[in-house]
Amino acid sequence: MFTNLLGVIMKFLYNLFMNYGVAIILFTLISKIILLPISIWVQKNSIKMVKMQPDINKIKIKYFGDKDSIADEESKLYKKYNYNPFVSIIPLVVQIVLLLGLVAVINKPMTYILDIDNDTTSKFVEIVLENNSNLESDSSSLEIEVVKDIKNENVEKYNLVNSEITNKIKNVNLNFLGFDLSWVASEEKGIAFLIPLIAGLSALLLCIGQNKMNVLQAEQSNLNKYGMLVLSVGLSLYLGTFVPAGVALYWTFSNLFAILQQWLLNIFINPKKYVDYAELNKTNDELKQLQNMGNKKRTKEQKRKEKADYKRFFKVVNKHLVFYSESNGFYKYYKGIIEYILANTNITIHYITSDYNDEIFEKEKKNSQIKAYYIDDVKLTTLMMKIDADVVVMTMPDLENFHIKRSYLRKDIEYIYIPHAMDSLNMTMRYASMNHYDTVYVTDKFQKAEFDETNKVYNLDRKCFEWGYTLLDDMIANYEKNKKVNTKKTVLIAPSWQKDNIVDLCLDEMLNKLKGHDYNIIVRPHPQHVKHMKDKFDLLKEKYKNDKDIEIQTDFSSNDTVFNADLLITDWSGISLEYAYTTKKPVLFIDSPMKIMNPNYKEVNVEPINIWSRNVIGKSIKLDELGELDKNVNELLKSHKKYKDTITKLVKDNVYNLGNSDECGAKYIIDCIQQKIKERKNK
Repeated sequence: MFTNLLGVIMKFLYNLFMNYGVAIILFTLISKIILLPISIWVQKNSIKMVKMQPDINKIKIKYFGDKDSIADEESKLYKKYNYNPFVSIIPLVVQIVLLLGLVAVINKPMTYILDIDNDTTSKFVEIVLENNSNLESDSSSLEIEVVKDIKNENVEKYNLVNSEITNKIKNVNLNFLGFDLSWVASEEKGIAFLIPLIAGLSALLLCIGQNKMNVLQAEQSNLNKYGMLVLSVGLSLYLGTFVPAGVALYWTFSNLFAILQQWLLNIFINPKKYVDYAELNKTNDELKQLQNMGNKKRTKEQKRKEKADYKRFFKVVNKHLVFYSESNGFYKYYKGIIEYILANTNITIHYITSDYNDEIFEKEKKNSQIKAYYIDDVKLTTLMMKIDADVVVMTMPDLENFHIKRSYLRKDIEYIYIPHAMDSLNMTMRYASMNHYDTVYVTDKFQKAEFDETNKVYNLDRKCFEWGYTLLDDMIANYEKNKKVNTKKTVLIAPSWQKDNIVDLCLDEMLNKLKGHDYNIIVRPHPQHVKHMKDKFDLLKEKYKNDKDIEIQTDFSSNDTVFNADLLITDWSGISLEYAYTTKKPVLFIDSPMKIMNPNYKEVNVEPINIWSRNVIGKSIKLDELGELDKNVNELLKSHKKYKDTITKLVKDNVYNLGNSDECGAKYIIDCIQQKIKERKNK
């Protein structure tokens, strides 16, 4: 019935213009117009999908690795937006139905275009079968073969049946721009080879246009985009090669009209009015970072260990204390606290690390009170969701803000944040990075002032523990034990890891000013800078390899270089406070663009220590004052006594529990655990 309807339309259009090609093009256009309401529906549905994509990304980030939770939350979101994910396939289904119907119409021009009765059509088909032994009696294109046979002047047998109809068939116009629309390219010679190429080109143009203009397709991955392109072009080449040229003509103009239609839809229903593309790009980047973490290459042994450790972690019930470390280098921030707990309690330390080579595994072998687990970033997301413990201690900021969440299983866990630097927790951390911790350890009165003001400004209910800095205690002890007096002054250049640091901006100028002043000059870039720009530092090493006074140092296994230096030159690196507080020696700061992780830091009315301390523990100079660099270095090297007194007083008056922070930090955790145990007993 549907094919009969298409046949009526095609017959009308052919009789109107007496040109089969024009009739097919107009039929294609009319079908697009009739189906315009569906296209509008699909456009709005696609916009709806992209509009809620940031929310979908946030769900994937929040429940990263938990497929069931992601599916449940997406389903809720679809209901909220009244979104139907199957709407987008409706045009494809309609296109296929139209194509199949049109193939039937084009294959039977005698039935649908010329309106020849069934009896005569059957007799003409019998004649063409008799004359051509290569034809199958059940072929769908026998009527086209009749038309081609008559147009080739093989009319005698047909005239015997009905000369009037034979003449009618002979006069039917199947030509369009030099092509016979009855041709099948695979069976013809000459210009027929252009038919599949034109169809394929139209599909290529459509895919390029859709990838740029279609609101939903534009957000697909390159794999989806190019996969669809290959599929569409391949299908078009097939149609152009093995079906009548009339079908290829329909397909070609259907693709071209689809490009025009999408352009018009974007004008009248503009996606930019509905979609927050800034938020979309932001959440896309966050999700991509997580996915990239999951794509790290790992050995079979690493994967095996992670799987075994994951199971082993959840087999242990009634865990009291869990530490998490991002990598091997973070143990030093926990070291004193953990060692005190091990020495003075029977509490088991459950230590999760995302570093397969973490030193904690060697410590586990020596102390049965330590249980260490290797859990990489992706699996960590799920583990943290299901964690069951009294206290969880981390140095990782942004709990709950990204993929690492508080436990869904147990709501009363005490989450403790331990800082891994003594600088501002407001300016150098992302906005709201510690808002979801229950307790934040602070190193000194300056971090405490920031913490209290932040709680006040944002109406937060977090506890602050006046801890100190165990790493500083260790550094001071080691420095006093091993400090050296250099016969030749050593100047250490140690920049931060940020855009426009002093290595990128002015290192050569600095080295040229310092050479020839009888200094040992060591350039110690940030490890992340070396990791991401290894070639750059290889070139620097090559450039200065023959200069006996300059060393480009990229081995970070020891801190001896840092604390044996007579002067530190940096920009905005947190190493400045650790160096000055440990050695009581001054720091020369270069005023490169400021390192700001939290653009809203001024909402908290406490000036960050990173800013005000620059001219207390040393001196700061502007980039355009580098011509006086050697003079400033010489001045600071001669002022050690002055800065020693100033820095010593600063540390003594402001750093909490100096020399005793490990015990204080550990006792707070022990008290938390005991309180949790007591609360459970009283229930």
